[in-house]
Amino acid sequence: MKMFIDGNAVDASDGGTFDVVNSATQEFLETVPKATAHDVQRAIDAAQAGKAAWAATPVHERARLLHACADAIDARREELARSLSTEMGKIIREARPEIRVCAQILRGFAEMASHHYGRTLTDYQIGTENDIVFTRREPLGVVACISPFNYPVELVTQKFASALAAGNAVIIKPASDNPLTVMKVVEICLSCGVPGNVLQLVTGSGGTVGDQLAGSPLINAISLTGSTGVGVKVAQTGMKTLKRVFLELGGNDPYIVFDDADMDNAIRDAVMGRVQNAGQTCCAPKRFIVQDTVKKAFIDGAVARIKNLKRGSPLDDATELGCLISEKAAQEVQRQVEQTVNQGAALVHGGTLYDKTYFEPTILDNVTLGMDVATDMEIFGPVLPVIAFSTEDEAVRIANATCYGLQGGVMTRDMGRAMRVASRLECGGVVINSSGNYRHMDQPFGGYKMSGVGREGVSVTLDEMTQEKSYILKNILQ
Repeated sequence: MKMFIDGNAVDASDGGTFDVVNSATQEFLETVPKATAHDVQRAIDAAQAGKAAWAATPVHERARLLHACADAIDARREELARSLSTEMGKIIREARPEIRVCAQILRGFAEMASHHYGRTLTDYQIGTENDIVFTRREPLGVVACISPFNYPVELVTQKFASALAAGNAVIIKPASDNPLTVMKVVEICLSCGVPGNVLQLVTGSGGTVGDQLAGSPLINAISLTGSTGVGVKVAQTGMKTLKRVFLELGGNDPYIVFDDADMDNAIRDAVMGRVQNAGQTCCAPKRFIVQDTVKKAFIDGAVARIKNLKRGSPLDDATELGCLISEKAAQEVQRQVEQTVNQGAALVHGGTLYDKTYFEPTILDNVTLGMDVATDMEIFGPVLPVIAFSTEDEAVRIANATCYGLQGGVMTRDMGRAMRVASRLECGGVVINSSGNYRHMDQPFGGYKMSGVGREGVSVTLDEMTQEKSYILKNILQ
């Protein structure tokens, strides 16, 4: 496949490429251009013309094109879902909803942009009685969208759909491990009439493409979902030109289970929340903080449920557990599990890497705050570290003992306690009586602390993707 620069499908200027493989089988799938600095600059230069024309395009026309893109994506949902499942090992029953929500997000931002209003100020300030002051929302200019591998289609759509709806030109940099389905989505949008200098896609390494986009004074905003380390680097680079930087980063999310919880539901949601997408979800539960009186029942039930998970091809509708994105990722999960065991945790179940990219769901007991996994080490795989607590205050203290703060879950029948604990958790969202592995497309999604900057969702992102200009009609009423 090729990149999309200034309306053309192009190779890298020096002919450089990299291979994309099937994560589950390691079979070769496609060769993709490896962009040079010259290629990135071509896209940036093209976007300068694109941003002016697109900002001048009426909202109703931008909305019409986004609706057309959504319809075209829906029409090819099964094809795109199978592409996504094939390139990253996401099970097909999870790939289909991701493509479906891509179309929903496009429609959502098209509708929201059609009703994204400015404000009219009052004459409360003495001396302004004859003035009229109103505001309008205007585009930022050019937005670079750097998307992750784990939900590549859904998360890139949150970025580019909001940017386009707000009147910005967009340059997408997809994850190198699995760019193919995102490339197909962009191709569909271009075929629906989105101008080629308004929506562009450049493939290549983060060190070349990402760094150049973050550092360029011609880029007005960066929206990135990725690791906290990469996010910090992008923010540091972006601030040199005072561009807006929106970051959705890592998490080590707590899942608190009190002894009065519905234990069947607590176990079910713990396991399914953790093994979804093979554990490669930022807001998945990653620390299982369980009251000591029910810890054994929780672990025994989780082991039984894990043993019954259906394994197989990601393209099989019956499969419940997919693979990790790469051999390197699977090896890192194994290293982290071994490190935790060496620090004193008990390996109750799993811990085995197999078929290069698959990792057996793993339960670790006797985890304490002295271990890295209990605080700041995020395991991006199907691993359940269990930490015991005795009191509500202790549970909250353990939950907040991390540099992250994305989402959390609280399991209890006592709604007063649920709300009390939720109010004390240092995170951007709390799910009551399920895991924090939840995202509504309208939700203001984002985290506290090192989990990110800004909020993303149909209800909020248009404000992030625009700037508010005041228009003052001085003495107009005299």
